[in-house]
Amino acid sequence: MIFPEISVVIPTFNRAALLPQAIDSVLSQSYTDFELIVVDDGSTDSTQEVLSGYQGVKYLFQENRGVSAARNLGIRMARGRYICFLDSDDLWLRDKLKEQIRLMRDNPQIKVSYTDEIWMRRGKRVNQGKRHRKYSGWILPRLLPLCLISPSSVMIEKRVFEEVGLFDESLPVCEDYDLWLRIGSRMPIHLIEKPLIVKRGGRSDQLSSIYWGQDRFRIRALVKLLSQNGKGVRSEILAVLRRKCQIYGQGCLKRGKIEEGEFYLRLPQLMEGKL
Repeated sequence: MIFPEISVVIPTFNRAALLPQAIDSVLSQSYTDFELIVVDDGSTDSTQEVLSGYQGVKYLFQENRGVSAARNLGIRMARGRYICFLDSDDLWLRDKLKEQIRLMRDNPQIKVSYTDEIWMRRGKRVNQGKRHRKYSGWILPRLLPLCLISPSSVMIEKRVFEEVGLFDESLPVCEDYDLWLRIGSRMPIHLIEKPLIVKRGGRSDQLSSIYWGQDRFRIRALVKLLSQNGKGVRSEILAVLRRKCQIYGQGCLKRGKIEEGEFYLRLPQLMEGKL
């Protein structure tokens, strides 16, 4: 049996209006040796009807368990050597796969790559801030303060997940931040300095708009990294952990969440005592 070189995984939930644009941006790629897997995370809209109009797209349905579980199901079902993700509200430019597979083939030591991005908000292009500048190589210290990598931009050799694990399904948001930290602590991540994806934001249904206090999930990822790995950059991890715990802890106190706030303010010292 001949397997495709790349497996593309699109997780989706109640995005029937946007999903066709994402799918079409994959099907119009200049590189064509891929399979496309759409994982429906329990949609209640017309997503299944939309998918019925596409031939050759593998459609998987699961009860609503979150984006991490959807991506993980796609990874498990993928037959390709390389995995790419596309969020159902994002788009790929035509040469996205061609540029990345060329890099990965020509440099087999590279196991993970990502690309630059075009940002759109409510239909208008916006500029990325300086703090969102992207880097290449052993970039873990750059990944600690904020999530620099979009899931829609990556290409990952499937065997990497055997080493670092899948997306953490206990995290409702910041699951990508958690994964990039685990990958970045073990291997370099190569940047293609071309905008090959379009990130579309500004809608109320995005997870980043639903969850208040997302730093608490980033804090969980940092604590996990300190507990499992982080050798050589422990001081940098602890510095970021202190900063995020201070901000989130003070935010809790202002909202009257005294016990929670005091816990997060103490957490860095507790972690230092365990190391």
